[in-house]
Amino acid sequence: MKTAFIAAACALAGLAQAQTPPAAAASAPPPPPFTFFVTSVGGGQGANYGGLDGADAHCQKLADAAGTPFKTWRAYLSTQGPNAVNARDRIGKGPWTNVRGQVIARDVGHLHGDTLEQAQLGSNLTRNTALTEKGERPKAAGDTPNEHDIITGSTPDGRAFADSADKTCRNYSSGAEDGSVQLGHFDRTGGGNASWNSAHASRGCSQAKLVSTGGAGLLYCFVAQ
Repeated sequence: MKTAFIAAACALAGLAQAQTPPAAAASAPPPPPFTFFVTSVGGGQGANYGGLDGADAHCQKLADAAGTPFKTWRAYLSTQGPNAVNARDRIGKGPWTNVRGQVIARDVGHLHGDTLEQAQLGSNLTRNTALTEKGERPKAAGDTPNEHDIITGSTPDGRAFADSADKTCRNYSSGAEDGSVQLGHFDRTGGGNASWNSAHASRGCSQAKLVSTGGAGLLYCFVAQ
């Protein structure tokens, strides 16, 4: 009898243990605050953002709406002229991550491939990581409409153009039908060199001209940290 009782008790204990739900798996920690994004919308006036200050304000506005603790967002833009500004000098030192916590680049050299090794490795700014502040991928080549053009006004190494030809739509103050601004491709597709920051020039500065070229007047935004 005693042996049977012990056996029954052990069976019940085993059944209870089997029915006890496993402890909930520890949830993954949230990604760190993002420090890079592609704007989900343009300014609506083509390449005219009212200069660098207006472009920076556009980045800040979208970042604030998405919820970010950072207060120094910069648009990745170069300017031309006597007081030329290099985009690479405006965006801090890095590293930069997207909304999902994926590293875009460790530093400025990694972002632009300054050394042979960095150029061979390449940055992580690609079709799948260049996300908007909402965590969405902009429309890429093959989508309808194609909006992979991103305004930069920059050379491949992130600097201002030294020639006299306008490559910045008058330093982002013109939305005219004529003029031109240098564009990059966030999806690293097309344009002859598939460059993320310097693929080709636009057909004009107006919103309509940017759309016809393959874009929507979007910007790259970086935290200057």
